[in-house]
Formats: sequence, C-alpha cells, structure tokens
Amino acid sequence: MSKPTPPGVSDTANGMAFDRGRDIEVLARDTVYQGYFRIDRYRLRHRLFNGCWSRPIQREVFERGHAAAVLPYDPEHDSVLLIEQFRIGPYAHGGSPWQIEIVAGIIHDDELPAQVARREALEEAGCVLGPQLVRIADYYMSPGAVSEHLTLFCAVTDLTGVGGIHGVAEEDEDIRVHSVPLDQALDWLHNGRIQNSPAIIALQWLALNRQRLRAFQP
Repeated sequence: MSKPTPPGVSDTANGMAFDRGRDIEVLARDTVYQGYFRIDRYRLRHRLFNGCWSRPIQREVFERGHAAAVLPYDPEHDSVLLIEQFRIGPYAHGGSPWQIEIVAGIIHDDELPAQVARREALEEAGCVLGPQLVRIADYYMSPGAVSEHLTLFCAVTDLTGVGGIHGVAEEDEDIRVHSVPLDQALDWLHNGRIQNSPAIIALQWLALNRQRLRAFQP
C-alpha cells in the first residue's frame, strides 16, 4: 500500500509544487455578499502534511481584487513620498483613521502592476514616477481571510516640489502628501506612527538598500 502523498509547497527543499486538483477538494462555494467588494463562502477539504485529508471545513474569503503599491524615493535628497488619508478599518478598531501610507491602488483586468503604480502616484500625489521601478516583494495582505495579492515597488523619483492635497473626487479621496527625509520616515516607523504593512515593508527595505539606490538618478 503506497504512502499518502503530502501537499507540495513550491520553493521548498523537496521541490514539490502545489497542485490545485490534487491537494484541494472544493465541496461548495457560494457568494454570500456582493457589493463594492465580495465575500465568498467555501466548504472544502485539503491535504494534511501527513498525506491524509482534512475533515470538511468552512472558510469565508473577502474578495477585493489585487493591488500594487509604490514608495517614491529621491536619492539626491534622500527623501521619500508618503501619503495620509482617512481609513475606516483603523477607526473601527479604535485607532486613528488618518493613516500614513504609501501610494497604492487596485489592479484592473487590463493593467500591469507597474502601470497601476504610475497611475496611482499621479492621482494620489500628483507625482510622476521616474523610469526606475524596483520590485520589492509580492505577497498576500492577509492570507487567513483575504485573497488580495500586492506587488510592492520602490520608484527612484525626483520629489522636488511634490506636496499638497490630491485624490480623485469621484472616489471621495482626500489625500495629503508628505515629502520627508528618509530618516524622519524611519523615525515615524519606529515610533509607531506608520501602522500598515505596505509602508512598513517598503521603508524597512529601503533602509537596507538606500546606498544602492543612491547610485541611481531619477
């Protein structure tokens, strides 16, 4: 009798890859809410690490689309562009709803992540990104409940004269732009003023790579 095959995980020592047909069995899927966003309810079972099957489980997934985000960095002045806007999530949690973030936006069907980064930088900050976009990471924002996948960039950009209030009125955006020295942004990070993962990851990455990026010119 052959031993059950455990689920494969890509980029691991065994070199196996996840197989949607072999490792997951979807028993039912229903859309339980459809508005600006969507919530789907799954009933499924999956392979266990011992090669057997789990019992049937139920999970809800928040479907909000996939996104791209970008941290503009000016190597000549060693400064970054951050934005500040109202966010309902922190308000509901009990925190300050005005969050310090980086530029980000939803990817539409016909767009590439880099195109979204450039479009959103112009809409949210009045900033034309330089030609040099460095890919930082691709990751899931909250994999336990949300399908959203984020592509994160750093853009080498001349931030001279960037600032003010921006945003798309039809989307009720009211966005304040901060162009600040990188060291000040890192102080905000260390002091807890910056509380969202794209900004935290991008600033930590830039702190490790600033000398390499200072060799680039916008």
